[in-house]
Amino acid sequence: MLMKSCLSLPAHFVYSVLNISVVMSGALARLLFYPTLVYNVVMEKMTNRRWFDRVDQTVILGALPFRSITKQLVETENVRGVITLNEEYETKYFCNSSEEWRAVGVEQLRLSTVDITGVPTLENLHRGVDFALQHREKGNSVYVHCKAGRCRSATVVAAYLIRLHCVTPEEACQKLASIRPHILVRSAQLEMLRKYHRQVCGQSS
Repeated sequence: MLMKSCLSLPAHFVYSVLNISVVMSGALARLLFYPTLVYNVVMEKMTNRRWFDRVDQTVILGALPFRSITKQLVETENVRGVITLNEEYETKYFCNSSEEWRAVGVEQLRLSTVDITGVPTLENLHRGVDFALQHREKGNSVYVHCKAGRCRSATVVAAYLIRLHCVTPEEACQKLASIRPHILVRSAQLEMLRKYHRQVCGQSS
């Protein structure tokens, strides 16, 4: 009954509601950005959480790559590619710009996704995984991050594992959780991974 009611609504009304929802999500993400960033820093200092974790020879899953860890990522971890799931305001004051990354020999791919409620698009999952695989062929490491290295970036890395090993989305997330226990792949993100799995593995999931 509710579905029928929604379908009977004028299209412009439905689009307006969806637009309001997107704006509200973005506003909430902005409002909570600094408190949650501080929380992430405190958790890294006070618990056994690590700022980043290496998933395999190519991919590192992590939180915001502050300028202070650039040298470590480039020289110690051999990072030559960075996949950024953040929106511009999240990285503006704390992280390297594309030009600054380029100056130290690192290529950046930005796949902007709203924090908290955002889901990387199917197109961006393909772009991110292709980017990581191109660097894998060169023997480089790729740092994949959002704000905390828990949700948006974990979704892209799960897609990478699906493409590389043709595992199910659930298996990919379990693998990540064994490496980085505090990841959080929500139901909407998991559903997008199922769509990705069907495309790249040709199986139902």
